[in-house]
Amino acid sequence: MKFEFKHFSELTNEELYGIMQLRAEVFVVEQNCVYNDLDGHDKEAIHQFFTKDGVVVACSRLLKPGARFSDCSIGRVVVKESERGTGLGIQMMEEAKDYILKEWKAEKIKISAQKYLQKFYEELGFVVITEEYLEDGIPHFGMLLEYKKQ
Repeated sequence: MKFEFKHFSELTNEELYGIMQLRAEVFVVEQNCVYNDLDGHDKEAIHQFFTKDGVVVACSRLLKPGARFSDCSIGRVVVKESERGTGLGIQMMEEAKDYILKEWKAEKIKISAQKYLQKFYEELGFVVITEEYLEDGIPHFGMLLEYKKQ
């Protein structure tokens, strides 16, 4: 089981549709949150996704420094409800971290994490660096992962 990593311009119409469909399914419908998902960052992002039986069931968006934060970031992290609890989310984040470390030589990764996922991200090495704040009406924390130089 391996995730794909593609720049926006490399995505097929079907892959892009599947990613957007999953994000809408979870962030808009399941979480009952009306927000502007099409924020302009998708065109500059590396999209990480996993397809099962022709359906995108997990995805995230990787951004280089300066796109959203001064550090590299991982966002729009989502796993289809039927796939939660399988370890897919952990695998996705580990592969995203590895991609950023190897491809972009990053020393830090910043995320804006939904509050209820704080423990999930802490177990992946992220630490809370902000007070709680609302993003699109949902409580979040800014979190940071710093790589130790060897």
